[in-house]
Amino acid sequence: MPRGRRGGRVSALEGGREEAAPPAAQWASARQPEAAAERILLRGIFEIGRDSCDVVLSERALRWQPIRPERLPGDSKYDFLQKEEFVELKDIFSVKLKRRYSIKQKRSGTLLGITLFICLKKEQNKLKDSTLDLINLSEDHCDIWFRQLKKILAGFSSRPKSLKILLNPQSHKKEATQVYYEKVEPLLKIAGIKTDVTRSTNVLAHSLHGVSHVVTATLHIIMGHIQPVDVCTFSTIGKFLRFGFSAMFGFGGRALAVAEDHRWMSPNQRMDFAIMKALAKLKPEECEISFLPFNSSQDLEERRAQGYPKSDCNDQWQMIQGQFLNVSIMAIPCQCSVAPRGLAPNTRLNNGSMALITARNTSRPEFIKHLKRYASMKNQFNFPFVDTYTVEEVKVCPRSNSSGHHPEEDHGPRGTASGNCFPWNVDGDLMQVASEVHVRVHPRLINLYGRSMEEMIPK
Repeated sequence: MPRGRRGGRVSALEGGREEAAPPAAQWASARQPEAAAERILLRGIFEIGRDSCDVVLSERALRWQPIRPERLPGDSKYDFLQKEEFVELKDIFSVKLKRRYSIKQKRSGTLLGITLFICLKKEQNKLKDSTLDLINLSEDHCDIWFRQLKKILAGFSSRPKSLKILLNPQSHKKEATQVYYEKVEPLLKIAGIKTDVTRSTNVLAHSLHGVSHVVTATLHIIMGHIQPVDVCTFSTIGKFLRFGFSAMFGFGGRALAVAEDHRWMSPNQRMDFAIMKALAKLKPEECEISFLPFNSSQDLEERRAQGYPKSDCNDQWQMIQGQFLNVSIMAIPCQCSVAPRGLAPNTRLNNGSMALITARNTSRPEFIKHLKRYASMKNQFNFPFVDTYTVEEVKVCPRSNSSGHHPEEDHGPRGTASGNCFPWNVDGDLMQVASEVHVRVHPRLINLYGRSMEEMIPK
């Protein structure tokens, strides 16, 4: 990121001339050690801030330092003032010619220089857009630099040229459309990305970005930050059901089924009501849960790569059974506003594993304590009735009549397709299944725009 003056636009000044790039050794002593070996592409004079600066464009960075009179020996003040500043090219997402327009100038205004649009890393996993102005009134000088910078930016092949935007007009208190046109679209236009808007929603944003921040999400797209993500398949006996990233059976499924029966309410009211009703009628489900533990050993990976059947690589299926209030299966952390650490905080986006979290039958007050822990930074699994497993596959087989009630008693027509169907919450969508559900993770199946938490947290 730019060092020293951050975040704001810098002022303009005329002047400057084009120079051939000198040997790198001439600046080597003033730069960071890794910069000495970089091939210099351009060198010239621009005004940055209020200083006339010697600016060098190399293969990896744009570097500059003020042009000062030759300092006197031992003058520490000038040592500080001549400290080099830089911005890495990978953090620049657009370049424009900077012009001043007047009423009389209908087409092109007066050239002032070049503006660089930069992506900065801020606190709490947030990204911020900023600008850096390189001021020089020479058309030829700026044209050479502009074309070289455009060529460099075109070389970032992971950055998109056009996008289909999926927008949910009901989200963010029905302000999603306004947020898009005020905060997202202007950045996409600066980056030169063509867009087409349609309507949908995104359950991955918080887990991918570590924060619910629309500018951060937009900049991840613009910068081409690609993150491979694990995906789950859900199937029943002899039938594929759907793809997904997370699922809840029991309390989580019933609460969603109640919410689907009250779509006439606002989203927040509907979910609050559904949770209260599901808690009021809290009942366990008799289940048999089979799972294949996750094995990340190098030997296992090599055996799979060589084509060994999965059963030959790891056939140690385990089984638990009993009465469960809730069963969660998560291939991603599932961070959200009500669970800042995530519903499965120890799960990663792409390590080929899922979190299996079971809450056995307990009293309503104890289960509510468990739920409230999700909203805090405390360990939500530190209860005697909660167990966690790291798995590759899971089979959940409910026993429909063993708990003495039928699912339709709790949720009405939307909650079940028939008397023996059970509601599942898969990524916030209601899935109704009458028999065993088999969940299997597929490592790094798709690529999405975002960064893993390990990459976002400053070291």
